[in-house]
Amino acid sequence: MKAAFFHLLAAAAVIISPVLPGTAIVPAAPVRPGVWAGKFYPADSAELRKTIAGLIAEARRDAVPLPADRPLRAIVMPHAGYIYSGLAAAHAMLALEGRHFKRVVLLGPDHRVGLRGCAVTDARAWQTPLGRVPVDDAARGLDRRYRAFAPNATSDALEHCLEVELPFLQVQLGKFTIVPIVMGQADVQEVARIVDTLLDGDTLLVVSSDLSHYLPYHEAVTRDRRTVSAVVSLDDGALAGCRNCACGRDPLRVLISLARRHDWQPKLLYINNSGDTAGDRDRVVGYAAIAFLGENAMTTETDDTAVLNQEQGMALVKLVRHTIAEKLGLKKAPLSEEVRAVLAQDALQARRGTFVTLKIGGQLRGCIGNIAAAGTIVDSVRQNAVNAAFRDPRFAPLTAAEFDDVDIEVSILTEPKPLAFSDARDLLSRLRPEKDGVIIRRGSAGATFLPQVWEQLPKPEEFLSHLCLKAGMPADAWKRPGLEVLTYQVQYFEEGK
Repeated sequence: MKAAFFHLLAAAAVIISPVLPGTAIVPAAPVRPGVWAGKFYPADSAELRKTIAGLIAEARRDAVPLPADRPLRAIVMPHAGYIYSGLAAAHAMLALEGRHFKRVVLLGPDHRVGLRGCAVTDARAWQTPLGRVPVDDAARGLDRRYRAFAPNATSDALEHCLEVELPFLQVQLGKFTIVPIVMGQADVQEVARIVDTLLDGDTLLVVSSDLSHYLPYHEAVTRDRRTVSAVVSLDDGALAGCRNCACGRDPLRVLISLARRHDWQPKLLYINNSGDTAGDRDRVVGYAAIAFLGENAMTTETDDTAVLNQEQGMALVKLVRHTIAEKLGLKKAPLSEEVRAVLAQDALQARRGTFVTLKIGGQLRGCIGNIAAAGTIVDSVRQNAVNAAFRDPRFAPLTAAEFDDVDIEVSILTEPKPLAFSDARDLLSRLRPEKDGVIIRRGSAGATFLPQVWEQLPKPEEFLSHLCLKAGMPADAWKRPGLEVLTYQVQYFEEGK
């Protein structure tokens, strides 16, 4: 009787229930309660811990080992009742052993509302029988920064796909914050771009998805294997065109986009279905656990961008202001001995590409730089200060009357690296908004945008189109064969920051 009850709940989980006119909207609460406790998983904390411990112990018998020196970036885990999908979820949890994360981004599909865009929570914390999990501050800013994200109290109160993952994560990670995102009808690449801004070395991405629904056992096994093959081969096209392959198809496509962008390597940990656990084999639901690993932990982070410390960066900013003042003939205080000592440090004698950007009232007033190294960092910044102020062909030379209103930004570039891609769609998936500076070249034409330009052009299609126009090419040149693309990263310092 208990198994039948859970099976009915698992079945209900895939029925989308649109909000009709007159439907009561559940108000947001400071703490979201464990709505599905006692339904998909035990409501008693002791029983819940015992259930999860038992599932993890069972999973350990045939666990797939993961290299300890490869950072874990994301996992895929199912979200049905624990008696059905708990074993697959436990395999995903074994990937967390010996690893620590301060934040978890939860991304799952809409089952309840029929969302357009993505739903975020208004709650300050989510409750389970194992305690409260704080909602990260980043979650509360998503709806203000991006039109595709909005609070939806009904989804928040009724959706199960994120909540059921929390007890497993609480057992394995202890304390952490969450960014819960329920994805409805939304642009996959846009969601991937936004989720990417939340990711760092202390953040784990958890994609919540079951596989096929209600097929006969052997048909489900074949289809689920095909779906998992598409995920681990990062084949977005195969996944985009499938039907009844995964209720979290689009969240999985977001993950594929991120994996291709960051060179994450997928690893299948486990696959089964409800016919293997507590259900009959006439109509089964499929489940999988997949880990996504980064490169060696020593080299995956963008440590190469952090070549200067804050003191050195601000000394360069002061150098720019001093250099421009001298050219204008203004009697300003000379550089202090302390600043001159910093500018003489070995780190600032390295050869790197640099840019100097000038703004007045938030509007661009000059920006000149060099991608390749042209002398030491100090010499390059000094020269680009003069060029940005007086030789940017888009602007008249800076005047003395404007000097005090100018805001200065200095950018230090990494060495550009060619970006391999097969076609326009592949190019879009490999760019890293807000992280990559981009260079395009075709014949004698070429141009670059610093990573800061993503703030004005956040969509990769728009970013590339404007970059093509800057290079004197048609706006859609990035869609055509023969384009050379390189990327680089930037460490930048702003006056007064």
